[in-house]
Amino acid sequence: MTPRTTVCTTEQGAVRGRLSTAADGGVASFLGIPYAAPPFGPRRFLAPGPPEPWAGVRDATAYGPTAPHAPYVPPFDALIPENDIPGEDCLNLNIWTPAPERGAGLPVMVWLHGGAFSNGSGSASGYDGGALARGGVVCVTLNYRLGSDGFLHLPGVPDNRGLLDQVAALRWIRANIASFGGDPDRVTVFGESAGAMGIGVLLSTGLARGLFHRAILQSGACHHFLRPSSAALIASRLAAKLGIEATPEAFAGVPLADLLPAQAQLRAEVSARPDPALWGEAVLNMMPFEPVTAGLSLPGPDCGVDLLVGSNREEHRLFLVPTGLLERISEAGLHTAATAYGLDPAKALPVYRATRPAATAGELLSALATDWFYRIPAIRLAESVPGSRVYEFAWRSPQFAGRLGACHALELPFVFNRLQDPSYTPLVGPHPPQPLADAMHEAWLSFARTGNPGWPAYDTATRTTMVFANAPVCEDDPRGQERLLWDGVR
Repeated sequence: MTPRTTVCTTEQGAVRGRLSTAADGGVASFLGIPYAAPPFGPRRFLAPGPPEPWAGVRDATAYGPTAPHAPYVPPFDALIPENDIPGEDCLNLNIWTPAPERGAGLPVMVWLHGGAFSNGSGSASGYDGGALARGGVVCVTLNYRLGSDGFLHLPGVPDNRGLLDQVAALRWIRANIASFGGDPDRVTVFGESAGAMGIGVLLSTGLARGLFHRAILQSGACHHFLRPSSAALIASRLAAKLGIEATPEAFAGVPLADLLPAQAQLRAEVSARPDPALWGEAVLNMMPFEPVTAGLSLPGPDCGVDLLVGSNREEHRLFLVPTGLLERISEAGLHTAATAYGLDPAKALPVYRATRPAATAGELLSALATDWFYRIPAIRLAESVPGSRVYEFAWRSPQFAGRLGACHALELPFVFNRLQDPSYTPLVGPHPPQPLADAMHEAWLSFARTGNPGWPAYDTATRTTMVFANAPVCEDDPRGQERLLWDGVR
């Protein structure tokens, strides 16, 4: 049977997408549309340029190239959805819409993928936006530059090029999304991990002011970045590894076949030798490529954006359980980590042990790292913007004999309502709860439509938090005594 197609018009030209059957929701998908010029050749390491127009109707029925990146190392390559499509025209986006015609005025949801600013793409199968579109929104996913091309601090070129790509995509969406049935004045950005951290920088710096009106930050907020001095250390270390000067011209002369493995090796070296003299602030979050800013900044009440922000209850287990590190953490290592995170081990560890009396040193480290890296930054962001809604994802995966728990990235198939996507099975197991996915998926849709996901706003009196466990339930100030330990800690 010949696939049904439909055509929409953009400022650069017309695009032909695929139209699903009425039984499958009648959703149209437009894939691989360029929102900026290819960031190679004379455009390497520069801010994104406008896309070139085209004549006729451009085919948009297949995903476009992904931003260059090295694959995840085992065991994460089997746990985190990712794909790799070669080609230079990698600054592209994908659209799913239930109303492929101008004037429908539907809310728009724009997904920013995670991957430690070094991996990921908007075209991983787990990010298919069809289910969200069937819920009555226009869903957009996109690629942005990663690793050194997106985030390496180099002289004479703009920092945070990957974030500038995101801004360029949002500008393209504002100019064109009405042609696909979307309302450019009802845009919600949502992202996970690095994607959420990028949203945090966009919020705190105002880089994308007016380009989105609501934001959902999953497992990431405003607290993870590199100051220029640390970013310069990273650039010099990578340049030394490649035997070049730390300049844009020198890095542009390194073939991707050599650059990408060197980036991956650098990340491994940060973990193996967490020396601040070598890596600066990256020793704490193990991310050598991330946004470069002068210091911590929270958006505050005047940001003009509705916020939904949260984290998973056992985020750090993703990094400790599959690798076997959970069992190898010593009591001394736990004390060292608590001190590095800014806590007094003598005061903090008894509080964490009180609710986990049988926990091992590795399990306590996971709880500390989860709070430092994800939960406390989410709370600080919510505290800075009155009216924010806060959630916690607490359903525990049965994988790895149940030890994986409510780990990092586990909420993704629930948000996208794609529990049956094979790429998620290693995380969620064979029988994840569909009712929980229905509830979380609908909460995200409701927030995009109205700014209200279905529970009260967060304030410092009640600290109301929606907990997505086996059944969603609101709790006031979950694990409040542990939260209090972090007062005054960055």
